[in-house]
Amino acid sequence: MSSNKPHYLVVSVQGRDQKGVVAKFATYMAAHGLNIEDTHQQVVRGLFVMDMLVCLDGATISTSALTDELKNLGRELNMEVRVANRKQRELKRLVILASKEPHCLRELGGRLANGEMTAECVAVLANHPDLEPLAAKFGFHFECFPAGSGPDEKRRHFAWLANRLEQLKPDLIVLARYMQILPENIIRQFENRIINIHPSLLPHFPGANPYRQAFESGVRVTGCTAHFVTKDLDQGPIILQDVFHIQVGKDTAADVRERGLNAEANILCRAVEYFLNEEIVVANGQVVFKAGITSFAEPVE
Repeated sequence: MSSNKPHYLVVSVQGRDQKGVVAKFATYMAAHGLNIEDTHQQVVRGLFVMDMLVCLDGATISTSALTDELKNLGRELNMEVRVANRKQRELKRLVILASKEPHCLRELGGRLANGEMTAECVAVLANHPDLEPLAAKFGFHFECFPAGSGPDEKRRHFAWLANRLEQLKPDLIVLARYMQILPENIIRQFENRIINIHPSLLPHFPGANPYRQAFESGVRVTGCTAHFVTKDLDQGPIILQDVFHIQVGKDTAADVRERGLNAEANILCRAVEYFLNEEIVVANGQVVFKAGITSFAEPVE
């Protein structure tokens, strides 16, 4: 029975909007005996995004050759093309950067363990050893290299980090309260592939101690922000935000922080899930939501 089921690929195309893109991919598919059974496409701020569900039955070309030729077609159009097996999605490689705070790592680990999130965590890289037992609980490889407070110590830490990231080749880097400002060379190498959680509703209260800033300012509402990392501190494209109320005169600074930690873990995981499911792209400095490859998931029988 299973051998008679059709075989599918999900082809994703992304790049500057231009005439004839759909026609070129459709013509290529038809010429090689492929049938496009479903497609989602949109243009946002000059960015063209398209996901296609392609049936391989009757194809006159191998899957590996098809993948190479589609990527070559994308390069001719200055577009990025990704090809994934509908049934057996290739796991994205995840590296988590951490420090001492456990809440984000605990939530990420829990969701990966119970299948809510689909990825391969290839390493947890930290500047303190505190979270090694928590990483071990989830079977994550853990490494620590102190960052220190002096410029030489920072330089050595970031040189180690850049080297390890180069070796690990992550699809996504998650800053799980890493508490360090990444250097520009790492940010450039992994542009739009580093997600951070900031404990405020950006652009309000950027920088250090945002919950205390919010508490002392007397605001009634604050929250947290998941965003992509850029060279401008806490100013990268916003993915998601969550809010909670402060009961002025009743809540303490510790109450505000506790509520914030719970919100952070949840909103960071949701942002990571959107990335893993290819449901977000960055267009001209802003995050755009799209259907994603999960919209082509196989129906439950």
